[in-house]
Order: sequence, then structure tokens, then C-alpha cells
Amino acid sequence: MKNTIFLLTFFIASFLGPVSAFSAKPVKTYNESLRPQYHFTPEINWMNDPNGLVFYKGEYHLFYQYNPFGNEWGYMHWGHAVSTDLVHWEQLPIALFPDNDSKDKEIGTAFSGSGMVDENNVTGLQKGKEKTILLFYTSQKCGQRLAYSNDKGRTWIKYEKNPIIHFDETDDARDPKVIWHEASKQFVMVLYRKPNNDDKQKGISFYTSKNLIDWQFKSHLVGFFECPDLVELPVNHRSDDKKWVLFNGDGSYLIGTFNGEKFTAESVKMLSDYGANYYAAQTWSNIPETDGRTIQIAWMKGGEYPKMPFKGQMTFPCEISLKKFTEGIRLVRQPIKEISLLHEKGEVYENRNLIPGIKKNPTHGVKNDCMHIIGNFKLKTVDKFGFVLRLDKKNNGTELMYDVKTKVLSCLGSSAIVEPVDGKIKLEILLDRSSVEIFANDGKVVMSSCFVPNENGDGLYLFNIGGELMVEKLEVYPMKAIWTKEKEK
Repeated sequence: MKNTIFLLTFFIASFLGPVSAFSAKPVKTYNESLRPQYHFTPEINWMNDPNGLVFYKGEYHLFYQYNPFGNEWGYMHWGHAVSTDLVHWEQLPIALFPDNDSKDKEIGTAFSGSGMVDENNVTGLQKGKEKTILLFYTSQKCGQRLAYSNDKGRTWIKYEKNPIIHFDETDDARDPKVIWHEASKQFVMVLYRKPNNDDKQKGISFYTSKNLIDWQFKSHLVGFFECPDLVELPVNHRSDDKKWVLFNGDGSYLIGTFNGEKFTAESVKMLSDYGANYYAAQTWSNIPETDGRTIQIAWMKGGEYPKMPFKGQMTFPCEISLKKFTEGIRLVRQPIKEISLLHEKGEVYENRNLIPGIKKNPTHGVKNDCMHIIGNFKLKTVDKFGFVLRLDKKNNGTELMYDVKTKVLSCLGSSAIVEPVDGKIKLEILLDRSSVEIFANDGKVVMSSCFVPNENGDGLYLFNIGGELMVEKLEVYPMKAIWTKEKEK
């Protein structure tokens, strides 16, 4: 009976269409008042973790945790979208359904996992000319499982001998991420586990395989929770100096070495994001060597979207790398270069010296609810400076501020230390209808947060307090929507 109600809710929502948070008038799908215009969202219903990120023949596949029955967590399927540029997305039919025809809210549902291309058909599952795309996922309380596609990801078959790792009722094993480890010439799976149902043993287990089907346990590292990822990155873009990075569900990470069976940490665990809404970050598999980037996306956990037909958005895709600083090696994260495809005609301001108390806000004429802002600021004698985002006619908005004395960058209740570089601060801000992502000093510090802005706020105010601020260069670009007109209803 419960599931029948959810199904009825789903079909009613589909026929009646979405409603605006601020108006009873019908609005076009993908253009609701709180719908992000350049961050990925599902058309309707609940979405969380990104899953199965894989590139094949010019298409980036994005799968995600999805409830087709409503705007709450549960009844997990894998939603599916593809893109040729990581910016514009085409929604495809649901890829993975619960196992054993489960109608339960949790048992047998398709929890998180990863994807890769079986380049050499080591599974023997390829039929036809297309390489087999594999999806590794947790069937909740039913073990780790495999699904595959031989038609570029348009249809999916579940492996007939599932599970590939059996369920253990004394464990909480889930979220498999599978990679190829070149040095040891084998496949590696990193899997969140809680052996013996002991919270003190929560962590990441490492498994190896030659055929992507038969897996052997090798080691376990405590201190991690959910949605692991393991990537090798060059330091300062040097191919002869690489380190492994192991990610936790909350985006925190360790830097170290990995021999194919065991991870050895060389750093303490560090945060990769200081915002209020960042979780389950994953990287794409099988990106061509000619591209060379490691590209990551995350779920903006905990965001609220009052009266919207959907619930959940992804961060904007970012390139991640390692950089050596005086305090050690750190992860840096920056929006992918393809973001420029969304730029409308913008404004560029250079060499503007701002004096407190003189109303010369250079961005006075800028009006838009979605912007890409890039600024280089020389601190001079200023005490505090920042932006008021989504400013309305009553001078209300969302404040983003940097305090020079404390070196604290703050926005939407989150804060982080940002050290000036040669007396300067660089800020890159992705402002969307219900999210703000801030990248300070080329992505050394990142803050990702969701928000519900003022209804009619579309202004931008640059302020400085207590002293002079030199705006060496400030670029402000209104952003195009990623949703095509054909998808508007």
C-alpha cells in the first residue's frame, strides 16, 4: 500500500507539473525560481550521491542516487544523464532498479558505486563492437553487484552471477569504487566497511582483481566513512612526481602512497571543502590521456528547495590537482574550463581603487541571478571586503566577506582561513539560483553551500571597510542556462 501511494504521487506530480516557490503560476520545467541554471538537477524528485562516473566515446556519463517516487530519501535507483561537454546534460531513463524486484525503502535498492569501461573485455561480457561499460554498485543488504551495457550505456543488464562480493550481516559494506592500478597491473576496489559492526573499525577496505569479477581482500584502513575514491595525481603538474589521494565521504582526504594493496598515509586528513553542503565527491573514469585531467563532482548535501519539484543538486564539475606549498602538498580544485561556454557578455573592471564611504560600487549595473565572478584584489589598507550577492532593492542579500586581520573568508555560516599571496586575494565565485561555490586563491580553499535567496534579488554589491582596496581585475559574467529549450515544457 505504501509503495502504491508513492507511485500515485509520482504520476500525479508528472501530470500536474512543477510549481514555483514564489508564484502559483505555472512555470516551465528547468526554469523554476530555485532551479539551478548551470548545476545539474533531476527534473523531479530526490537526488543524492553521484555514481558511476565514466567517459566513453565522447560522452560523460553521470549516474546518481535517485528516488523516482518522491522528494525524500529512499527507494534508491540510479538516475542517468550524459553530456558531451560536462556542462549541458541530457536526461536518460533510469539505469539501475532495485534487485529482486524489491519494493522495500532500503533492502535491495541500488546504493552508490562507480563505473568503468572494460577496455580489454576481461569480464568476457562484451557482445558486439562497443566496449562494455561496467557499473559496480551496492545492492543494500544484498552484497556488491555488477551491471553492464553493450550499447554505450543506453540499456543495462545485471550480471547473472551477482553478487561479486557477498553480503555479510556483521558488516556495513557499500559504495565500491573500482580503478585500474597500472603499477601492479590489476584492478583495485576501495569499499567502505564496518567490520564486526564495530564503529571503531569503520574505514576503507582494498580489494584486487584480474577480471573485475573475482575479488580478493588485501587491507583495511580505519577512520573513513562512506563513498570512498582513490586517485593518483601529479604534484605541480610533474609527471615524475605523483601521489595517491584517498577521499572520505565528506570530501576530506589523505595524501600518500599506494602499492596496489595497501595505502600508506603521508599526511593528516584534510578538508577539501569548507562549505555547508558538500558530500560524496567522485571522479570520472576513462578520461582520455590526451585530456589529462582528473575531474570531480559532488552532491550538495542538505540543500533546501521549498515547493520545488526536485530536491538535490550537484556541484559544478571541477579539475583537481596537487600543489606544493610551504606547509606541504595540498589538493586544489577549480571549475573546469568548459564553464566559459556558459558565459553571456560580461563586464570587466581593472585597476579600480576603492575608498570606504565613497559610493563607487563598480558592479552597480550588474543584474542577474546566475553569475560567474572572478576577482583579483590587492588588500592595501582595507580591513574587510567582499560581495553582497543577490542584492534586492531594500539592500538585503547574502554576504560574502574576507576579514584581513583574522584571514577568515565567510559566507552562509561557513568560514575558512585564506592566507593572502603577496598581499593579494583571488576569489572565483559560482553563483546559481540556489547555490554559491567559492574558490579562493586558485582553489586552495573552496566553500560550497546551498541557500534560498531573496525572491527579487539580482544585484551584486562589492564593498570594502576600513581602508582602501585595489581591484586589480574583476570579471562578472551572467550565465546561460544549461537546459535546452526542447526540454522546457
